[in-house]
Amino acid sequence: MSQQTTASTGKLSQIFTLLKQALKGEDLDFTQGSMRRAVLLLAIPMMLEMAMESVFALVDLYFVGHLHNSSHAIQTVGLTESVLTIIYSLAIGMSMAATAVVARRVGEKNPEAAGKAGMQAIFIAVVFNIIISVVGLIFATDILLLMGASAETATQGTPFMRIMMGGSIIIVLLFLINGIFRGAGNAAIAMKSLWIANIANIILCPILINGFGPIPAFGLTGAAIATTIGRGTGVCYQLYHLFNGKGVLKIKLAYLKPHWEQIIALLKIATPGIFQFVIASCSWIFLAQLVATTGGDHGSAGYQTALRLMMFFMLPAWGMSNAAATLVGQNLGAKQIDRAEQSVMKTAKYIVIYMLSVMVFTFAGGQFFIAFFTNDVLIQEMAIKALQIMSVGYICYGIGMVLMSTFNGAGDTWTPTWINLFGFWMFQIPLAYLLAKHFELGPVGVFIAIPVAETAIAVAAFILFKKGKWKTVKV
Repeated sequence: MSQQTTASTGKLSQIFTLLKQALKGEDLDFTQGSMRRAVLLLAIPMMLEMAMESVFALVDLYFVGHLHNSSHAIQTVGLTESVLTIIYSLAIGMSMAATAVVARRVGEKNPEAAGKAGMQAIFIAVVFNIIISVVGLIFATDILLLMGASAETATQGTPFMRIMMGGSIIIVLLFLINGIFRGAGNAAIAMKSLWIANIANIILCPILINGFGPIPAFGLTGAAIATTIGRGTGVCYQLYHLFNGKGVLKIKLAYLKPHWEQIIALLKIATPGIFQFVIASCSWIFLAQLVATTGGDHGSAGYQTALRLMMFFMLPAWGMSNAAATLVGQNLGAKQIDRAEQSVMKTAKYIVIYMLSVMVFTFAGGQFFIAFFTNDVLIQEMAIKALQIMSVGYICYGIGMVLMSTFNGAGDTWTPTWINLFGFWMFQIPLAYLLAKHFELGPVGVFIAIPVAETAIAVAAFILFKKGKWKTVKV
């Protein structure tokens, strides 16, 4: 008995040490040592980082869901988030390129080149985002109307849309700089920046939405102000750690000077990566518009509520899949091809366990969670229906994410781009339209099309992963 107790105590001590190391954040060499340890050291902070990202949407959803005329407010938040996914696509595409190149250079033991690549990625993202922000500021109302919002919802939601689009550079920097840290193997800083951003958002949201003392109530607009300030605080934390010179990356402001050869190399990876997520994002925008036109304001609000809850559980899985991207990039840089492939399979195993648990949890408690975010019975009914149908595909969502991250981490961003193009635009959208309109299933048809298409995407990704072209990509 005492030997069992000693063994159990030793195992708990090892787990505690691993958690402490993962959360503390250190520059570690992931090209050697235990594969399970490497995956967990990266995956734990990355999962917590993505969980914090999803909290942004849920905090906003909770407070605006209890406003008067909440269906208009919830719809505005949901539709704005759908449009912002295009900006997320720019941010994720660039962060993907930064992670791939920085990880490869770190694997090659060339931290100076890694730092230069990261700063050039920031330069590119800032230039492109300025254009997008201006368009969003000018055409905020028209964008909401185009998305299927009613005239009243568009009018009420215009200030929210303008603030979110105008401050979108902060979103881009938050994603991109975290991508740089992940490529360098320090996922804990990326996680902590999201913690700080969320704490600020959670404090400011109720104050700015409902008012406090001398501070007036801004309602829905207050949610946008709080979110922008919160994310801005997180970016300030990132910049401090990027430039303090204590990590593996040695960053200088001089690295921001355009280096056209490096910019072209990054764009070769980022461009298909951006298209990859634009394809997926535009698909989600089309689905949101289809639900809004077939299900009305309450149908749209119910779908957006379910989607936010689903993403809350899925984003940690995305964080775990990001561990595969870093491990693949660094091990390919160190010429350890077999270890790169092993890291993918190990990550996939953990993500299946997580997603299976989430699926059971969602079916058991979905109704309770939805009731927490809105008091409107009509919204609740549609949200429960959407959540139950879309949750069926959780395991396939997770496997697909790991495999897509593998391609992206290797710098093979064209493969997942083609998978997304065919999976979303040639399959998911026609299927959703057919079920919703032709078979007159309305929003339910859209809900069914989502897990069906995601399963097909996961199968296609696995087939291409086994072919192994990603192992030969040069970055």
